[in-house]
Amino acid sequence: MLGTIVNTGCIIVGSVVGSLLKKGIGEKYQNALFNAMGLASLALGANTFVQNMPKSEFPVLFILCIALGGIIGTALDLDGRTKRLIAKRGGEGLANGLITASLLFCVGTFSIVGPILSATQGDNTFLFTNSTLDLVTSMVFATTYGIGIIFAAAILFCWQGAFWLLGKFAASSPLLQGTMVNEMAIVGGLLIISSGLSLLKLKDCKTLNYIPALFLPAVWFLVKALFA
Repeated sequence: MLGTIVNTGCIIVGSVVGSLLKKGIGEKYQNALFNAMGLASLALGANTFVQNMPKSEFPVLFILCIALGGIIGTALDLDGRTKRLIAKRGGEGLANGLITASLLFCVGTFSIVGPILSATQGDNTFLFTNSTLDLVTSMVFATTYGIGIIFAAAILFCWQGAFWLLGKFAASSPLLQGTMVNEMAIVGGLLIISSGLSLLKLKDCKTLNYIPALFLPAVWFLVKALFA
């Protein structure tokens, strides 16, 4: 868990430093940072999608996952409920920023593969690399949205912790074999793109309603293993 602890700590430090810098940044510069995060989200999401799509053994799986996941999330109103909860604490801007930051921190390949490698091989390289990236990203987000971005650290800890436990206790599980991580990364890339569109105010895709799609590849691989 060392890598995950370091990664969590970096987000906390970045959020604190960024929130302190926020006081000296004018509104027009905050808007510039806001747009920068939207553009960065589009670029990172597209990069994640493009890198992992050629590795997919099931090229249409992500379409099924996004469609079905969107239906599930919409029925549960995940986006609306989460935004209303966060908005009560810090406003709508913080809600959008925290959602986007959490997606950037959690759905990248480093945050999925890293904890598994840490648990199975004791290799924290991916997580230490991710920590550096998240330190800078959380700092920039906090300059725009404030200290509330620090809550993303808890989300990341739970997310990576779940994959660490998965790697520790189920190393031979079908869920860790094949291209499951690739399929999750493809869906994750689309979710990051969706967040970028929302940040740039081009289209409110209600990204959180599609979060269930991120877990459907695991369901697919489990069902596939049962009938193999």
